[in-house]
Amino acid sequence: MGPSSSGASGAAAGLEAITNTKTVALLQQEHQQAVVMSQASRTVTVVAKAKVVTPSSVVKASEATSDSSSSSSSSSSSGDSAPPPVAAPDPGTAQSIAYNMLGDFGFSTSQMGCLEDLWNRESGWRYDAENPSGAYGIPQSLPASKMASAGSDYLTNPATQIKWGLGYIKDVYGSPCAAWDFEEANNYY
Repeated sequence: MGPSSSGASGAAAGLEAITNTKTVALLQQEHQQAVVMSQASRTVTVVAKAKVVTPSSVVKASEATSDSSSSSSSSSSSGDSAPPPVAAPDPGTAQSIAYNMLGDFGFSTSQMGCLEDLWNRESGWRYDAENPSGAYGIPQSLPASKMASAGSDYLTNPATQIKWGLGYIKDVYGSPCAAWDFEEANNYY
């Protein structure tokens, strides 16, 4: 406010100048995000920590079972490299949401182990995971706004992020296991 500003009109002009700053806009944006996250935290109930089953642990368990069996069995040598089936994750977890969405994208549940490995490495299955490059969410979308195509709640809703991530994997890699293979070779997908 300058020396000529006086009374209520001067105070109003000063207040208007303050509220139109970039800092205030950023604070308002952070406040809105905090409100959304607070509301989201009231709607999510964690039933239990997910038990992660990796393809290698299923294979080891399968081999141990077949080694201890006294009956002979023949194995297929057709070159089929489909991963073994994976047990359904605990209900109420992001992994459970993904497991239930696999079929919507044409993936069998046997792809879940690869998806778990992929998103364990990328985000730890946290909907708010962010890396220094700006990649965000469970699938580590870069930029995060790409996930808006799956829903406007993409910043806080694991289901929206998973829906987008599975679509991305299908379009770019064809399957979670192909994406995991690429991730292991390149440290990104």
